Amino acid sequence: MRRQRGCILVVVDGALVLEDLAARGLVHDSTDLDVLRARLAEGPVTLYCGFDPTSDSLHIGHLVPLLLLRRFQDGGHRPIALAGGATGMVGDPSGRSEERNLLESAELSANVEAMAAQLRAFLHFDGDDATAAILADNREWTVGVDVLDFLRDVGKHVTIGTMLGKDSIRTRLAGDQGISFTEFSYMLLQANDFYELHARHGCELQVGGSDQWGNITAGIDLVRRRSAAPVHGLTVPLVTRADGAKFGKTAEGAVWLDPKRTLPYEFHQYFLNVDDRDVERFLLQLTLVAVPEVAEVMSAHGAAPEERIAQNRLADEVTTLVHGAEQTARARLAAVGLFGDEQPTVEVLEAIRGIVPESTVSAADLDGDESLVDALVVSGLCSSRGDARRTIKGGGVSVNGLRQNTEAAVLPPDSALGGRFVLLQKGRRNRHLLVVD
Repeated sequence: MRRQRGCILVVVDGALVLEDLAARGLVHDSTDLDVLRARLAEGPVTLYCGFDPTSDSLHIGHLVPLLLLRRFQDGGHRPIALAGGATGMVGDPSGRSEERNLLESAELSANVEAMAAQLRAFLHFDGDDATAAILADNREWTVGVDVLDFLRDVGKHVTIGTMLGKDSIRTRLAGDQGISFTEFSYMLLQANDFYELHARHGCELQVGGSDQWGNITAGIDLVRRRSAAPVHGLTVPLVTRADGAKFGKTAEGAVWLDPKRTLPYEFHQYFLNVDDRDVERFLLQLTLVAVPEVAEVMSAHGAAPEERIAQNRLADEVTTLVHGAEQTARARLAAVGLFGDEQPTVEVLEAIRGIVPESTVSAADLDGDESLVDALVVSGLCSSRGDARRTIKGGGVSVNGLRQNTEAAVLPPDSALGGRFVLLQKGRRNRHLLVVD
């Protein structure tokens, strides 16, 4: 059985979740899939995925595990989003060649709070229904535990040989940096998380990125040894890019989910510029678009690749998931103002606020014998009146998207669109918005 949530087709038969994941290329490592499939067919399960609060924002590398929880929730299962307030104090060695910087408790608490707000954009937490997500922090059962109790209750169930056999540990031991006892113990802490969530919430499945497989299997072993209960593990592949560049990285740094760190416009542009070799995989793995519909999008894209139909759909879907439909519409409007060939509207110029630099001016500042020259200086696009005149003469100045005559010195009549905005442009990239007070 399936149902609609908005415009997105959502799987509600829990037994179909694994088939959907496989069709999207989202199954990397797992415990026995036939056993897990049979368990899902019996009824809802509680599952969890952990996110260490090493920053005050998640980034787009977290999208696949975030959406993995969402896919299970849409399938009628209950997700637990675990904020690793305790494990974040230690640092996960997985996928790293050197030790992480340790964070103070206050910073971790702030990061956990910020992360919780972002998780609410993906999962349904409120209500009494059986699928309502749970937000947990592993400090609840870790902080204050006596080290001797931890060694007795957890450490005695895990052998050193088992830990040394995990890829994350083996890789670090083979490197120049080695691994501290602090990070070596991370696996025990995460394994204990699975045990505690199983005991407290009946959690039967841990999911995560493929770099977490060693930690996940350690947790499965611990639950089975302490509770004799069957539990399961599943990982998804880490997202990579076909050009070899790291997914989620730009020249300016990581692409964050926090709109203060990465503007929704910049976020939208990142996905709009995805390589053709990656776009189908990203549509399957980073959106909730149904698999058959992705095939339809790719068919249309193949017929007219210059229109970038698939990239537009990808950018819209992911931006809407993270920031909402309103910000997606604004990002598209802003692109029209920045890259369109026609004179922008007031609505378009409103959308680019915060994306390009702006200055407040009075209506009187837009009058005068050399108002265009003055505006270029006020905006900072030109360093002096002489520089402004030379730039105009060189044909490098546009006002509201219209290139100005090389002899112009005055702003065009009614250049303040809607009486509010004037968009100045110098060359191809330098823009400045004048906001009329």
